Amino acid sequence: MYGDIPDELRELIEPIVAEHGFELVDVERLGGQGSQVLRIIIDSPGGDGLVPVDGCVGVSREVETSLDASEAISGRYQLEVSSPGLNRHLGREKDFAGAVGHEVKLETRQPLDGRRRFRGRLLAFDGGEARLDVDGRPVAIPFADVAKANAIYEITSADFGRGR
Repeated sequence: MYGDIPDELRELIEPIVAEHGFELVDVERLGGQGSQVLRIIIDSPGGDGLVPVDGCVGVSREVETSLDASEAISGRYQLEVSSPGLNRHLGREKDFAGAVGHEVKLETRQPLDGRRRFRGRLLAFDGGEARLDVDGRPVAIPFADVAKANAIYEITSADFGRGR
């Protein structure tokens, strides 16, 4: 998915992330010329979201140095490097495959059946298509049409257990 960033920017960032032992999930550029935010989401190779803070810091420092040296971004920018988090960002096909059975919310690039925002249980992901149960009816959304997607963390009684 990689937001709508130029390939050369992604190609600059992805090898740095890999050198640190992580995988690039998504890159998103927000804002305009005067105030930009470059948001990079990384994950462990196992896709479990267990990225230590020092891993994010290391990637951030090296990406910032490379961006500044290459002048890949004109003007001022703020760099954010994070893991997918509780409401896990789904930026790759493998992220969707791993979220099967979970509640997800997503936004499409163009309206599908008159709407762009969907929330429901991800029933399956194969052939580059997400199949959701949205309000009791099946909805199929091609991966290429997804602009943003997140798995919704479902709080259970185990989250409030003692001895943690």
